[in-house]
Amino acid sequence: MKNILITGGAGFIGSHLTRLFVTKYPDYNIVNLDKLTYAGNLENLRDIESAPNYRFVKGDIVDMEQMRAVFKQYNFDGVLHCAAESHVDRSITDPLSFVKTNVLGTMTLLQAAKEHWTGNMEGKIFYHISTDEVYGSLGTEGFFTETTAYDPRSPYSASKASSDHFVRAYYHTYKLPVKISNCSNNYGPYHFPEKLIPLCIHNIIHNKPLPIYGKGENVRDWLYVEDHVRAIDTIFHNGKVGETYNIGGHNEWTNIALVKELCRQMDEKLGRAPGTNEKLITYVQDRAGHDMRYAIDATKLKNELGWLPSLQFEEGISKTIDWYLANTEWLNHVTSGDYKKYYEEMYAGR
Repeated sequence: MKNILITGGAGFIGSHLTRLFVTKYPDYNIVNLDKLTYAGNLENLRDIESAPNYRFVKGDIVDMEQMRAVFKQYNFDGVLHCAAESHVDRSITDPLSFVKTNVLGTMTLLQAAKEHWTGNMEGKIFYHISTDEVYGSLGTEGFFTETTAYDPRSPYSASKASSDHFVRAYYHTYKLPVKISNCSNNYGPYHFPEKLIPLCIHNIIHNKPLPIYGKGENVRDWLYVEDHVRAIDTIFHNGKVGETYNIGGHNEWTNIALVKELCRQMDEKLGRAPGTNEKLITYVQDRAGHDMRYAIDATKLKNELGWLPSLQFEEGISKTIDWYLANTEWLNHVTSGDYKKYYEEMYAGR
């Protein structure tokens, strides 16, 4: 029996990871700890909320006493640390909240794990889930590898880079058994609609403008979220302690090409004339410090652990669009804020 803590388990990536571990490992006790900020939504986990091996705890990873208490109560063997502020635009307007959650929150978890596991590190794992944005920006050629020097360009990526450094420091200084992965852009179901793909899907449904920064020439490597959590599962169980693994989708798209593909597929799925949705594209002033290109070299993960993405982008984006079209109630709840009522109804008084 293993007791696993997943932080941020009600968020986008975290909810997919929680679902995978709850369903794939019925002999694991999974505790989902989430603060339930704007991006944390328990409706993401309705299908597993009654599973016998699942528990939800409302909590803040910055709260040292609460973290010590949950480690004592559940005696965790492993931590999968997903909780983070992750939206670059929000980090530009409110950088201190990113420092608090991403840096101090990670430090608090590391310290709680170190205190609880001191003298008994055998079989324990602290897995820190990070981003490719810590590496900075690429030109038209080249890829990020695990040895690429850090060069963060936004408050968000700087906060994640700092948290990565602290995780490695606890490994080298205290021998805390850690693993780190840095992943490219994710997409898929349950994505909060301030990010590019769910925002465009939502706006196309409602015939609203599709805002594109600059000329839309910025390039990102896209990975279907379920492929990402499969990689996390593989690294958690089979990766080497103290190592970093890059996770990439092998799917580079400029923002404008991606949005045009979304428009094309949604013309078909919504029964609109070809080219209808492209008319919604609106170019806006570029984001401050907008990185030009991210691209991951995931060779290490492939060669050492045999992982590869299962979906190419056109197939993955089709599945994603279909999910949003079939789950308009979820989308409407999230965009209106009504999902917060679900927590109050389900967990009030617990």
